[in-house]
Amino acid sequence: MTSKKTGYLFGAIAGAGVMAAAVAGAGMRLPAAHAGEGQVIKASTAPIFAPPPGAPMSFADIFERVSPAVVSINVTSRVDPSLLRRIPGLEGLPFDIVPKGGGGDDDDSGAPQGGRTEKGQPKLPTQQSSGSGFFISPDGYIVTNNHVVENAETIKVVLKDERELDARIVGRDEATDLAVIKVTGGPYPFVNFENSGKPRVGDWVFAVGNPFGLGGTATAGIVSAYGRDIGETFVDYIQIDAPINRGNSGGPTFDIYGRVIGVNTAIFSPTGGSVGIGFAIPADVADQVTQQLIHGGKIERGYIGATIQNFTTEMAEAQGMGDQKGAIVSDLVAGGPSARAGLMPGDVVVSVNGHSVKSSSELTREVAKARPGDVLHLDVIRDGRHNVVDVRSGTRPTESELAANDNGALGQGPRGGSPATPAAPQVLGLKLAPLDDTARKALSLPATVHGAVVMGVEESSDAGEKGLHRGDVVVRAGDRAVATAADVTAVVDAARKAGRPSVLLGVYRGGRTLFLPLKISK
Repeated sequence: MTSKKTGYLFGAIAGAGVMAAAVAGAGMRLPAAHAGEGQVIKASTAPIFAPPPGAPMSFADIFERVSPAVVSINVTSRVDPSLLRRIPGLEGLPFDIVPKGGGGDDDDSGAPQGGRTEKGQPKLPTQQSSGSGFFISPDGYIVTNNHVVENAETIKVVLKDERELDARIVGRDEATDLAVIKVTGGPYPFVNFENSGKPRVGDWVFAVGNPFGLGGTATAGIVSAYGRDIGETFVDYIQIDAPINRGNSGGPTFDIYGRVIGVNTAIFSPTGGSVGIGFAIPADVADQVTQQLIHGGKIERGYIGATIQNFTTEMAEAQGMGDQKGAIVSDLVAGGPSARAGLMPGDVVVSVNGHSVKSSSELTREVAKARPGDVLHLDVIRDGRHNVVDVRSGTRPTESELAANDNGALGQGPRGGSPATPAAPQVLGLKLAPLDDTARKALSLPATVHGAVVMGVEESSDAGEKGLHRGDVVVRAGDRAVATAADVTAVVDAARKAGRPSVLLGVYRGGRTLFLPLKISK
């Protein structure tokens, strides 16, 4: 799980006790050393501790130089009351900005009320929260996270010298969780992104930010890893072990030269606090996105209108494709760029414009690089053969628009109605029946969906363990569309004769088709 003043004096008290004993001992007379007349035994002048080669003695000089460019960001926003009652540690991947307290009036039950809008609708209660950010120019442009400011009604920026300034949003990018805000005046101290030389895994880095509202906090650690995929489509994150906590969102991670190598965005934590696993957006991504936001206010990315999944090793085995990597097309947007170009569900995309792709995330990133109107050359495997499909890119909708159109993934959709169908044949642990008009009406399925409806699932089967259930519709098996249990059985028999351990099924549920490899029983 992940999360977005507690001080303990015990160590300080114990340390004070040790120091008192040391001071008391300093006045005691010690026995004379008899190493010979006139000889004095001298203490060594070597330092008690010296850092290993490559490690800095201290980050203090760097901190003094860069910390004036780091700011605390205090935000007033209106939020869903349920979000004010989150359990620490269960808030979701990007770690939360720090709540400073609710607003509005309380009713007799204690529930916050925010009055009513001019149209008479209830207002959401206000919340005061805080995050971090940093100047990237002397004229007042500040980088932070999108989730720090996305619902902001007012934004206050607090500088190191405790000046408080009003800020406005210049631009936001939900896809990378980056935002740019601006204050007037200047010149302000600022820092630069480092795009050429980046630290190696194991090199020192340190973070500066506003954890739990404690502005100007510095923490140090090392780069733990690169290329971390934490579920966000457009970013390969840097993993660092410098302690960062809720409120560090949007703050910078520096290398030992004081250059920004990342923007702190998320932590992994089973407790709600830092456990030494933090994630930062790499400087090259942050620099590119923020410059576009400053000059254009929004980001446009390529879009092909296809729902895709990782093409896993198990899927490849089921299709007799060895260890082939790529992204499998599960659905197409009706009338979208891919549908117009002839891309088909079940196609496995292995490269875009000559750049190989090994996962759905890599495919999405390659497509996103295109400008609307560009032609993308997709190398796809269909029916065991390579084909090139040319798709003219559209404009990718915002993440909010995509989420609103997402009807739920496999395992999350409704279980449907109870289609009345006679005894159904069983294959792969599934009782399948033709999708006739009665079943279609009972399950509220569109006329465009064709396949074999699942009437029951053997719980101990691979299908049962992977979450298939009554009301799902099997629309593809292997490389062909299916309409009956016999169609699925034929594909299974062919796979068994070919020595394959599983069969790849396309399953429709809740408005989406997803592919699952199901093991063939012996």
